[in-house]
Amino acid sequence: MTATGTYTPRPGAAPLPRMIGSQAALETKMLLRNGEQLLLTVVIPTLLLVLFSTVDIVDTGAGEAVDFLTPGILALAVVSTAFTGQAIATGFERRYGVLKRLASSPLPRWGLMTAKTLSVLVTEILQVILLTAIAFALGWNPHGGPAAVVLLLVLGTAAFSGLGLLMAGTLKAEATLAAANLVFLLLLVGGGVIVPLDKFPAGAQDVLALLPVSALSDGLRDVLQDGAGMPWGDLGILAVWAVVGLTAAGRFFRWE
Repeated sequence: MTATGTYTPRPGAAPLPRMIGSQAALETKMLLRNGEQLLLTVVIPTLLLVLFSTVDIVDTGAGEAVDFLTPGILALAVVSTAFTGQAIATGFERRYGVLKRLASSPLPRWGLMTAKTLSVLVTEILQVILLTAIAFALGWNPHGGPAAVVLLLVLGTAAFSGLGLLMAGTLKAEATLAAANLVFLLLLVGGGVIVPLDKFPAGAQDVLALLPVSALSDGLRDVLQDGAGMPWGDLGILAVWAVVGLTAAGRFFRWE
């Protein structure tokens, strides 16, 4: 401000952390205001948790059903936000030219992807809080340490974010919409989320166990239901998927 009381213009980009923070806040608000996204990220996991915990539909083995289901539903929440929701939203942003315009702004491309990732993490935190509160109301009795749970969720988010961005950056928006929802349903059924993997044929179990959702749900189940320590095998599978997905997304993502 000058001595005469007028403001002196200061043209130029804002500091990078502020730009990323502002973009992340905008991405989060857009997601939370989208009814279809809320259905996918909040309503469906909540309904599945309540339904299968209170109605004897699927044989979840010994113990309370909610103890088996809650880790799987938490894994499903990561899939719905980091993969399905992000893939669909980013795919249509790419189609409508939003990404092309944002890429020409002072915010670098990696900064935009960072903001999207932060938005996913914020949404997942809200999901975990909600689902955990519902699970406790249903009689959930968790075990294990929080460090293993956080590490599993972070690696799971990285893995599914990479796969979601890869899909959004290589397929047309309509194809992304169909494929992301189809994959979500397939992972829900065959990823150990609700139906235990030991209910599948022996040959299929070995293949399904290598899926990122199976590693995430089984790892969370080992810690939260069985009180196990750090599930290194499941963490290793998630780490491989994270590296492959993020690397491929960075290599093949098309902004136009």
